[in-house]
Amino acid sequence: MEIQIQEYKRVAVLAITGRIDSATSAEFEAALQDIMGKAKRNLILDMAQVEFLSSSGLRVLVTTLKSLRKGGGELCIAQPSQRARDAIEIAGLDVLFKFYDDREAAIASF
Repeated sequence: MEIQIQEYKRVAVLAITGRIDSATSAEFEAALQDIMGKAKRNLILDMAQVEFLSSSGLRVLVTTLKSLRKGGGELCIAQPSQRARDAIEIAGLDVLFKFYDDREAAIASF
């Protein structure tokens, strides 16, 4: 898994490439915690290149969303790959997240 971060004034965009599974979810969670530690309350996950999203990855998404919302922030998902979207929908978590067709639309929402 690889994560590239772009920080903007009101939001940070994390572009994730590869698999988010039990082997990489701790690294994924650490990256999210690190960017939240930099006072970023709004995050966009660009999941276009996510090949696989496991239950441990879903747990990280939900705990991050809860943490951000407590502080008045939000977590959005931009252009999820079909596999990532399917995993989120099968778990019934699609009602929790805002989805955008592209990164620019997600950024504009803030």
